[in-house]
Amino acid sequence: MRRKIEILAPAGDMICLQAALDAGADAVYLGLGGFDMRRIVAGNFTAASLADAAARCRARGAKLYLALNTIVFEDELAAVREQLAAAKPHVDAVIAADWAVCGACRELGIPFHVSTQMSCSNSQAAAFLKAQGASRIVLARECTLDEVARIAAAADVEIEVFVHGATCVAESGRCLLSHEAYGHSASRGDCRQPCRRRYRVHEVREGDGSDAEFEVESHAVFSARDLCSLPFLDRLAATGAASFKIEGRARNADYVRTVVGAYREGVDAVADGRFTPELAEALVARVSRVYHREFGAGLYHGRPGAEQFATLEENQATHIKRHAGIVLHYYPKAKVAQVLVQDSPIRTGDELSIQGPTTGVVAFEAGPLRREEVVVAVAERGNWVTLACPSPVRVNDKVFRVERVRASQ
Repeated sequence: MRRKIEILAPAGDMICLQAALDAGADAVYLGLGGFDMRRIVAGNFTAASLADAAARCRARGAKLYLALNTIVFEDELAAVREQLAAAKPHVDAVIAADWAVCGACRELGIPFHVSTQMSCSNSQAAAFLKAQGASRIVLARECTLDEVARIAAAADVEIEVFVHGATCVAESGRCLLSHEAYGHSASRGDCRQPCRRRYRVHEVREGDGSDAEFEVESHAVFSARDLCSLPFLDRLAATGAASFKIEGRARNADYVRTVVGAYREGVDAVADGRFTPELAEALVARVSRVYHREFGAGLYHGRPGAEQFATLEENQATHIKRHAGIVLHYYPKAKVAQVLVQDSPIRTGDELSIQGPTTGVVAFEAGPLRREEVVVAVAERGNWVTLACPSPVRVNDKVFRVERVRASQ
């Protein structure tokens, strides 16, 4: 019997973590802000909130992994060990990219996963890393489907692969461009993403001195497409990889909920023999609703990959959300929420998303709006209304109105 494939979800804050669990994630990975590759994420977890995160995961039977995956300098070794010791009771494994972190995990008895930034791209490297104590290898993103399958079959260690999200232009994400351009190192979790910016070419013409400068088209010459594995999820599942990792700790809760939910449905359909091209198309349309660049297949189909770089503006989401207001009260017996409209008006039939640290994400279509006993057509800014809400929400949860802005890819 084939082992169940783990769906590993990103969490940049507690709302995202709750959204990931509600959407069916088997595991969640997060950072504590000090030594992880997304340390500039505003909602990063702290040592104080880690216990709560772990409790939520364990209540759902999900695992929790700590990303401690930057390079580490000499004067930081004590701080790294202190963070690991504090995290040990709460995490199931640490994702590491520095040998000092691996060594500390071994000494402290914490399972560790080797990050993709170690560029493990063959079975002998995977076997060596296992011999050093690694319980899982996150393969280099440069591996093809065939190579993933061969490594998974030969290495005798759990293999994890990325299935969705932003892709770095550099090999296994080890980019020096941000440090060179801005003094903020990507390898220290501080990337300023210069690869996503516009560029001009300066042509030096010898002889007449009439140099030329022009903007490159498409402007995103370094901007790799976002990975989307849904069209070939069945082939990826057949490789024997143990874990499917979704990138996105800098993304919001709508992104996490939508993408995790789509991969949950897709992986379950593969396991049950129900996965079809039609389902894959529907799932791609679903994840197209939230923030993404143009989708691509990464390097799974060969190196160099076809159509690796974006040609359009960054965000190709088919839907956006606009802040509407906050929850004033929730009546559990009636399943009714009272909402104060602070910004975007709400109308019957609007798609709403209510989000909060305990709530996660509750999405539904607005039914009749009432103020006292009167049904109103629209709730304008400064007014409150009540409306049916299918799941519990909390006071001060944020209310968003979701609207379509473009057709799916």
